[in-house]
Amino acid sequence: MKKEKDASRIASIDLMRALTMTLMLFVNDIPGLKGVPLWLFHAAHGEDMLGFSDTIFPAFLFCVGLSIPFALERRIQKSQGALAHVLWRSFALIVMGLFTLNGEMRAGNFPYPWYSLLMIPGFFLVWLTYDRLPIGRKPVLTLALRTAGVLLLLGMMIYSDIVGKPFRTGWWGILGLIGWSYLVCALTYLLFRRSTKALLSASMVGIVLCVANSSEWIPYGWFSRNLLLPFIPGGWTHHALCLAGMAAAIIMRRMKASGSTAQLMGIFVAMGIVLLGLGWMSHQHWIISKIQATPTWLFFCLALYFPLLALLYWVADVRKNVKWFEIIMPAGRATLTCYLLPYLIYALRYLTGLHAPGSWNYGLSGLALSLAFALITVQVVRLLIKAGVTVKL
Repeated sequence: MKKEKDASRIASIDLMRALTMTLMLFVNDIPGLKGVPLWLFHAAHGEDMLGFSDTIFPAFLFCVGLSIPFALERRIQKSQGALAHVLWRSFALIVMGLFTLNGEMRAGNFPYPWYSLLMIPGFFLVWLTYDRLPIGRKPVLTLALRTAGVLLLLGMMIYSDIVGKPFRTGWWGILGLIGWSYLVCALTYLLFRRSTKALLSASMVGIVLCVANSSEWIPYGWFSRNLLLPFIPGGWTHHALCLAGMAAAIIMRRMKASGSTAQLMGIFVAMGIVLLGLGWMSHQHWIISKIQATPTWLFFCLALYFPLLALLYWVADVRKNVKWFEIIMPAGRATLTCYLLPYLIYALRYLTGLHAPGSWNYGLSGLALSLAFALITVQVVRLLIKAGVTVKL
């Protein structure tokens, strides 16, 4: 029987997530290229610049927020334990983030490729969607495979302790930062889900706390400063991005229900203009910096995302032209799998010595190779989806 489409689903959210993930694969592959524009890369520490690469991670956080109201409401309607899901998903993302971070920090003096070739299979064994595979009907085998994955990851941590270079939290890694922001945003939604005003206000509070954390409003050491959750990374800038995405989703859901398409797009464009103005004003006080997670970076990024979301809504939900973007849609359906796969690809490429000629890693040819890498990775994920081999939290 053909599976019915979810009438409440908003195609533009899937499209924005797919576009963001594809671009993340692209920007993660361009470091090391020569003869390409500086604005494509990340800004250096202390540099006042918004590089194209600096807009991708915050877009991912924005997309996380976009998905939260729909994903949690489906779980609540099916009585699937939304709170337990939020806590487990946050824990899993933070654990994955720590492992990827420590791979970069050479925990346990692991050779880089072998670390990835152990880590990624460990992730797949623990978090694979077994219910989509024939072995999913064998609970004992599934449990054995998950246990093997846990033991593999624990073994890597223990080995690191033995050789004297143990795991560290550091900056938590990309997935870890996403996990912390998801936790704050999802708990906020569960707490205030019955009040649209409260949820929209929470987004504003997130921005205020971001600005407060970057200013001297609250002297360090005061008890009230603990409201900023200093033990959670991101300085509220990351959480504000996620909360802004959640607010956008709530507005979209409400406007879609009332059929106010033109009004929705007008609101998002107007918000982009207002945020652009806030970015200009905050630039008088803070530089544009992803590394420092400044309010200026937050405002300019959000000024991009709201009008972009309006455009994608017109394309995917009004004009219904998603088929033109089908080549990248697997990145929106199995986003975590898409993010993890390059760790295996890079490790295998390093061990086999398969590299493009050095002259190709220059200018337009280098950018074309990185774009091709991103698109090919997405197509591999398409095949994995068809085979039922995906990681899902």
